[in-house]
Amino acid sequence: MELCNSNSMSVCSAQPSAGVVQQLVQALRAHWPEYLMEAAGLAFFMISACVFTVLLIHPSSIIAQSIDNDMLRRALMGIAMGGTAIAIIFSPFGKRSGAHINPAVTLTYLRLGKIQPCDAAFYTLFQFTGAIAGVFVAWSLMGHLLAHQSVVYAATVPRPGSWFGAFAAEFGISLVLMSVILTISNTKRLSRWTGIFAAALIAIYITFESPISGTSMNPARTLGSASFAQIWTALWIYFTAPALGMLSAAEIYKRVHANRGVACGKLHHHNNQRCIFNCNFKEDRQS
Repeated sequence: MELCNSNSMSVCSAQPSAGVVQQLVQALRAHWPEYLMEAAGLAFFMISACVFTVLLIHPSSIIAQSIDNDMLRRALMGIAMGGTAIAIIFSPFGKRSGAHINPAVTLTYLRLGKIQPCDAAFYTLFQFTGAIAGVFVAWSLMGHLLAHQSVVYAATVPRPGSWFGAFAAEFGISLVLMSVILTISNTKRLSRWTGIFAAALIAIYITFESPISGTSMNPARTLGSASFAQIWTALWIYFTAPALGMLSAAEIYKRVHANRGVACGKLHHHNNQRCIFNCNFKEDRQS
């Protein structure tokens, strides 16, 4: 189905004269399910990242012991995390919240006018909360295995002595990812497969790029691990490069496709789930 079955204009802009606090309260009351879904989605992503890092990296893991090829390990990690992204995007939660699970993605859709400021603020808050909660759950389940020096809570850190390279890499992969999301999600014959394209890129990035920056593209994902690992190395890279890369992708898309609108802020819209975005999904999709 191709429905947008709710009022797509957020309550955040319903009463311009209302105070900021009142607008935030109204948004929270109206859209708290979507906020919780974003938190749950990123929590699940972080649990998956921690579990598969232990399985593929920890020296006591039978899988890690049987695979001594680093690229093969990264490829398996990429497949695992790409699969995790697909599961989130195509889940009932992902179909309803839009499956941003990334503050940089939410900021980009805010720039494009597809999400209202109050919703964007709560999405970001719940994404960070979900990331931290996910690592906490993983730590509760795996304890010292996750804390081991080979795993360090699946933290993303730059290659030693290559902060500029890590920044450039995070900027580049984020720009390409958002460019693909915008292009595919606004192409009629391909839009239902946006999540597949995004997941494929995640798998490729982890396989080939992760030695440079750890393949974050997501400040909440990085902070979730860093909060437990207490590794704050070049944290500024992961808070700036992904957002700048994705915002740059949005500007490029707007200029290249000047006559082609952005339909919605969801990665998967072929469903009958409520949509809280400034949505014109049917009208704006191009063939």
